Amino acid sequence: FSSPKLEGEEESCSRTRGSLELKFYYITLLRDPVSRYLSEWRHVQRGATWKTSLHMCDGRTPTPEELPPCYEGSDWSGCTLQQFMDCPYNLANNRQVRMLADLSLVGCYNLSTVPEKRRSQLLLESAKKNLRDMAFYGLTEFQRKTQYLFERTFHLKFIRPFMQYNSTRAAGVDLDNDTIQRIEELNDLDMKLYDYAKDLFQQRYQYKHMLDRREQRLLRGQASFHSPFREDGAGGEGTARLPTEDYMNHIINGW
Repeated sequence: FSSPKLEGEEESCSRTRGSLELKFYYITLLRDPVSRYLSEWRHVQRGATWKTSLHMCDGRTPTPEELPPCYEGSDWSGCTLQQFMDCPYNLANNRQVRMLADLSLVGCYNLSTVPEKRRSQLLLESAKKNLRDMAFYGLTEFQRKTQYLFERTFHLKFIRPFMQYNSTRAAGVDLDNDTIQRIEELNDLDMKLYDYAKDLFQQRYQYKHMLDRREQRLLRGQASFHSPFREDGAGGEGTARLPTEDYMNHIINGW
């Protein structure tokens, strides 16, 4: 994930380096919450830790009381999926919402600041807003569409097409319905965010496709206009204006 954009910040940030102004854009990739959760469990099971992560929020790190560890010792290697799900302080739960939201709105990691229901609502809405304001985001489950949107947003071209790999470590985990339901409950906010992200993603993809088709028609109209066989009055579509939209005008115009 990219560093989350906090509420109230601009969609991009600029920095002046000598006489050259650099422009930065926030982007991220989201993944199906169940698959992402299982993938993190497998990663932790092999000995991965986040000990170097400070979880800074409002200028300080969380206290041990605010964020107790889920395991004793140097790592949590060998933990079962049940043990992974049973820890109430597991940061794998709703990780995507937490990393995209402005935690300052809910008192960071202090769970006593805001009632749980209100806290969840604030985090989800903040994550949605910051996702909307990002210059670009993609979905792991839609690699080709993600590539298409990236290339159209930033006017760049990848050398190779993105590949869709479905044989992941998460896909290799055999789960019963009760376990899947439990993972979905633990990641309820991520599930809601992902549903929202998929809908917005499809809207952006369809909009870009529409612009491409319109541009192709305009080019064909211009070619027809310059053709010696063109009759007077034909090719009027070439003067049509492109439609505008709200969510990415500043990005499209900026690039």
